[in-house]
Amino acid sequence: MGFPTPSPDPIFNAPDADIVLRSDDPQPIDFRVHKCILLLGSPFFQAMFPLPQSKATTNELVPVLNVAEPSAVFDPLLRFLYPVPDPEVSTLDELVPLLCAAVKYNMAAVTHRLRALLVSPTFLESAPLRVFATASRLDLEEEAKVASKHTLRVRVLDVPLCDDLRHISAYSYHQLLQLHLRRGEAARQALCMPKDLCCIQCNGSNFNAGAHPKWWDKFVVSAEEELRSRPTTEVIFSLKFLMQCAHASGCPRCSGSIIESFIFLDALKEKIDALPCTI
Repeated sequence: MGFPTPSPDPIFNAPDADIVLRSDDPQPIDFRVHKCILLLGSPFFQAMFPLPQSKATTNELVPVLNVAEPSAVFDPLLRFLYPVPDPEVSTLDELVPLLCAAVKYNMAAVTHRLRALLVSPTFLESAPLRVFATASRLDLEEEAKVASKHTLRVRVLDVPLCDDLRHISAYSYHQLLQLHLRRGEAARQALCMPKDLCCIQCNGSNFNAGAHPKWWDKFVVSAEEELRSRPTTEVIFSLKFLMQCAHASGCPRCSGSIIESFIFLDALKEKIDALPCTI
């Protein structure tokens, strides 16, 4: 959706304005602003202002600079630049074009605040792949690394296509897929059972003393399947997942064996968590 088209605001209709920024809308909106604020916040305009600009009208001497952004983007962008409260940015549909514009106009302070917002928990939890795509598109390396870690919680190839992916390179996307593949493989290789892991019933006789507890075999099969698509410990060490393995084993004592193995399982979880988790 993005920001709604703003209504004329007195702050951008200053009587002493010395520049007019005209939005790219079917019915353009003029932002009558001050060069001094634009120059302080954006080196881009330092290069633009020496160039000839068109006049607002034949009777008006304030020059006009046409911008490529619609008013729904340029209005909040100017609010971030001006000494007024920052506008609320509650969705990625609002944030992405705003961040792209801030980077384009080289607004360092605005870009810094929007970069922090991009990797806020709200967006990382709800749409980590979109955050990664946006960061990669704008060459925001640290944000791309942070987002790549959070994509481990989702099945990347099952995430619906989004327009953000149109703007990243095949190299960046390949990096992300390689991260998932390598980490998943390393995590599966870490699923090694210790010699002292046992179940009272599964290993209760001399005949099967050396066998795997049935829950462990079920755990390995299910965990490997999960790790192939989401190479993180979030699911496979949850109590729900472990109890499902105990139930699938058909052994009434396997649930107790799992509980008694909590030290081993905790150490195994830490070992997988320590694997490389960013591009």
